[in-house]
Amino acid sequence: MKRIREDVLIHRPVTVERIPDGSPIDLPAGLWAEVTQALGSFFTLVVEGQLVRLKGSDADAIGKQPPAKVEHPENVEIEDVSGLIWKTLKTCYDPEIPVNIVDMGLVYRCELEPLDGGNLRALIDMTLTAPGCGMGEAMVDEVCDKVLAVPRVDEITVNMVFDPPWDRSRMSESAMLALGM
Repeated sequence: MKRIREDVLIHRPVTVERIPDGSPIDLPAGLWAEVTQALGSFFTLVVEGQLVRLKGSDADAIGKQPPAKVEHPENVEIEDVSGLIWKTLKTCYDPEIPVNIVDMGLVYRCELEPLDGGNLRALIDMTLTAPGCGMGEAMVDEVCDKVLAVPRVDEITVNMVFDPPWDRSRMSESAMLALGM
């Protein structure tokens, strides 16, 4: 999906998350919104001057199709799991910034531990652009949901860390170009 600006009508009542604190807001049908970002699994909207995040599973509420899910091969070798996880993490976006969390430099570590039965536990350390961001829990939930969908991953631990603090030097070159830096 891409970054866009488009006016949309809310077709049915829907619950969204307010940005930046993550609190739920119920939107009634008949309200107009502007789509500012359609990346990863969510839509970022401006509704009556407030920035909100709409789950992709509720895309019909704004007359859109749900975003495509990340497809993974069925038969995955252990040595391929790490690459699949990193690819998956690149489908997670900060709701205010049109760059994925990997290119933003928000993922500090992704390691794998073997589990009984031959599958894996993913251990991920990530941060936020600002420690007080209320969307942290929502972003962690998205990472957990998506990484647990990777074949051979049975468990995940996501640690929210703030040491070292994030700064823009952690961004990839492509992230800086996307943001005009």
